[in-house]
Amino acid sequence: MPCGGRRGGGEANWHNRFKGCGYRWTMPRRVIMDVLNKTSKHLSAEDIFLKVHGVYENIGLTTVYRTLEILVEMGMVTKCDFGDGRARYELSVSAEKKHHHHLVCTSCKRVIEYTEFIDEEVEFFKRMEKGLSKKYNFIIKDHTLQFCGICENCRNKS
Repeated sequence: MPCGGRRGGGEANWHNRFKGCGYRWTMPRRVIMDVLNKTSKHLSAEDIFLKVHGVYENIGLTTVYRTLEILVEMGMVTKCDFGDGRARYELSVSAEKKHHHHLVCTSCKRVIEYTEFIDEEVEFFKRMEKGLSKKYNFIIKDHTLQFCGICENCRNKS
């Protein structure tokens, strides 16, 4: 995990993570983290800006983009690409947010978070990570996975 510290939510832990990484804990950063913490959606930088601007009017879109880059670099936020030309952001896995994969509908762009892993899936991913680590002499710390296809609603419309 970049910059040390434990993963998890809460303003005190976020402040410590920023400090441990050599960054100041500013009002814009606090408000951006609060917005991400309070949503279950995958928000674009523009979505985050609109929500933050309602609470903290002095923020600019450039500040949101820069802060998101820092948060991704620190491992606190995950940047997602669902194939629609807009990056989306969500808090990284924490005590409150379970590891998950994404199911992305290529028709309506709906994103489903998949968290209900069965034992065989967990074992498969462990074996795959171990095999890839050995094959490429690479230490895997995390993974992201998305499946692209057509959701039930879009299939029924056809």
